[in-house]
Amino acid sequence: MNGLARASVRFRPASFAGTFVALFFAAVVVSACGMLLQTGLTAHVAPERYAHVPVVVAPHPAARIHAGHGDDADTEEEPLTGTPRLDAGLAARVAAEPGVATAVADTAFPVQGAGQLTGRNWAARVVDGTDVVRGHAPGAGEVVLDPATARAAHTAPGRTVTLDAPGGTAAYRVAGLTAPAGAPTAYFADATADRLSGHPGFADAVAVLGRPGVSTDHLADQVRHAVRGAADVRTGDGRGAAEQPQLAQAREMLTALGGSFGGIATATAVFVVMGTVSLAIGQRGREIALLRAVGATPRQIRRTVATEALLVAPVAGAAGILPGIALARWWLDQLVRKDAVPHGVTLAVGWIPMVSAVGAGLLSALVAGRLAARRPAKARPSAALGEAAVERRRPGVVRTVLGTAALAGGVALAVVAAHTTGDDAASVALGVVFCFMVGVALLGPVVAWLASALLGIPLRAGGAPGELAAANTRANARRLASAITPLVLVTAFTGTLVWMQSSVVHESSRQIREGVVADQVIGGSGPGLPSGTVARAARTPGVDTALGVLRSGALYRAGGSLNSTSVLGVDGDPAALPRVLDLGVREGSLAALTGDGRTVAVDTLLAGTAKAHVGHRISLWLDDGTQLRPTVVAVYSRGLGLGSLLLPHSAVAPHATAALDTEVLVHDAPGADPGAVRHALGAPGLTVTDRAGYRAQADRDLELNSWANRVMATVLGGFAAVAAANTLVMTVLDRRRELALLRLAGTTRGQVLRMLRAEALLVAVTGLGIGGAIAWTTLVPIARGLTGATPYIPPAQPLALAAATLALTLASTSLPARALLRTPPSVTT
Repeated sequence: MNGLARASVRFRPASFAGTFVALFFAAVVVSACGMLLQTGLTAHVAPERYAHVPVVVAPHPAARIHAGHGDDADTEEEPLTGTPRLDAGLAARVAAEPGVATAVADTAFPVQGAGQLTGRNWAARVVDGTDVVRGHAPGAGEVVLDPATARAAHTAPGRTVTLDAPGGTAAYRVAGLTAPAGAPTAYFADATADRLSGHPGFADAVAVLGRPGVSTDHLADQVRHAVRGAADVRTGDGRGAAEQPQLAQAREMLTALGGSFGGIATATAVFVVMGTVSLAIGQRGREIALLRAVGATPRQIRRTVATEALLVAPVAGAAGILPGIALARWWLDQLVRKDAVPHGVTLAVGWIPMVSAVGAGLLSALVAGRLAARRPAKARPSAALGEAAVERRRPGVVRTVLGTAALAGGVALAVVAAHTTGDDAASVALGVVFCFMVGVALLGPVVAWLASALLGIPLRAGGAPGELAAANTRANARRLASAITPLVLVTAFTGTLVWMQSSVVHESSRQIREGVVADQVIGGSGPGLPSGTVARAARTPGVDTALGVLRSGALYRAGGSLNSTSVLGVDGDPAALPRVLDLGVREGSLAALTGDGRTVAVDTLLAGTAKAHVGHRISLWLDDGTQLRPTVVAVYSRGLGLGSLLLPHSAVAPHATAALDTEVLVHDAPGADPGAVRHALGAPGLTVTDRAGYRAQADRDLELNSWANRVMATVLGGFAAVAAANTLVMTVLDRRRELALLRLAGTTRGQVLRMLRAEALLVAVTGLGIGGAIAWTTLVPIARGLTGATPYIPPAQPLALAAATLALTLASTSLPARALLRTPPSVTT
């Protein structure tokens, strides 16, 4: 059997080359997703700033809720949307432990005025290991700078410099200079830093140094005794997570990307491999029948097929590992560049994703080969050749039942998606697509026969080549199905991912266009605008209303789960908000918002997910983990583009990552010259634009946020496109006898090529039609759940997809056909 398997691989290179290509690309995709998943599970960053601090007390980076009772009790955890903080008073409790030499609260906040600086409290210098080399420690109204910052600001000890921080803008006397430092830093007296940080009484972490002779483990135990569960006690690489609190979000994102998308990608890869292997075995029906006719037993044939899989699958899988690593590394690098993953996180290249990728391909090849060879291997030797000469028209009973069940599952999931909103609706999307895809694959011959019967009518109007194409497609529905299914995969997956995002972007853009009614918008670079921007804008001649907007994030509870969302913090009189921002209030009134955080306005989609309406309470966790239970006083409809939660600025700012306004919305006074007002609002470091300019920038930002879906669509769509091309090439190369017979019967080379092009056109139209129907069926409930509107498909995108599909099918059919037709028909026969 081993010799027969090796001979099959050797003398049927085209068939096994197609199988090799499918297994190779499957290994690339599966290993890349597996490595991203492993990176998410094990991601860590080495400590830099805390490298010489043995123990760090850091806030817990996630919110927790408890759901259920008794044996059904469960704990849900979700990373916070911003920088978590802890009570600065923990430093005093930790310092009281006998093994602690020093425990200092470490606070960081943005400072502007002498470039982009990081403000810190003077006590935290022990973390950096720095000290004053010229001058003295800062007191009230004083600051210590690093030499590079002092030079850039043209200042020196004894002089003054004006600095702006979340706590306000003021002139500070330069008390001294530190040694040259890596990052620009401004040190303030502890009390001053506490006030300027924008979150007085809270710190980012507590750095703990032990007494001589106290081990790190013993010191950590004493610190845990002091904090009593109020915070996390970190040692080793855990100190790096304290420096990079966004690591928790990155791990969650990488795990979701590698897990959910990786699961779909793996299932797709298995699906493609099984289809390709089944096609390859099906093309060898006469060969298997001949083996049965000369006495080969069913067991020997099954062993031969299994041996062939063992010869090809491991080699193809191993060949795909290095490209898979390269794909995963590129993907991770892109996420780091877009600040979705902290710098310092490296790709986890482990053996588990590699073995999984090779094993998935091998198992798929074995299962597909065994299933495909089952019927011809069981055929009676006397009837084997006759059965191999005639194609079965209908799929088997098991296949029909499973295919029908898959289609029913897709319909059921689509109905479920239609009754959900937000992320829950999006999470169902790929499941709907996959169910429909499995159904189409299992019922492929029936689908292909119906398509050939319907589309064969116009084909016959194309003369002899069209007649031949129509007859071929009806007589070989199984072969046609193997070519159609990958194209359905390309269209359905790519269309769903890309158009789901385009629907969100389109609806968000529409809400921004309709919601932002301000005449001028003041923006800037860096973490936020200077703290006095709103007051200065309000005093500008020609300005009627100026409201600051702070964009932040929050978690909200919906049943037994936590979901993240966007927050809009606005200052000033809420009753004046409609002059610059029209949120489309449906229920309640924005005038009922109060500055104490006891009230909130919510978007309609969020209200539906959280089942929160006017008069109800909603559980929120702000950027730093502070929990609120405000009462809903208004429900509005334009939250997708502007912010799903609306809170007063005073309730959001103390808990935001940076307590600075993101932009200031300005309404001009009646009769004011817009150009003159815009010029008067201008200042160094600020950008002032009109309503149209702000909307254009918002549209660009929304397009950037769709990058992740485009990458996923490219990976899945590209893999499916390669599989489709591979299948088409295998199908054409298997028809050398048929093409030679047509040539010997008098059909010209041009007529044969036109026949194949007509078949390719039928395959492309069928794949596009079925794939588009699946994508649309999926998109309608998903788009309504995510946006509350119908799907939006940019006209150019389906045209581009159709053109690419046609080009793919024509090239994958014509190129191998031309190679076959170069051989004289008598020789080919």
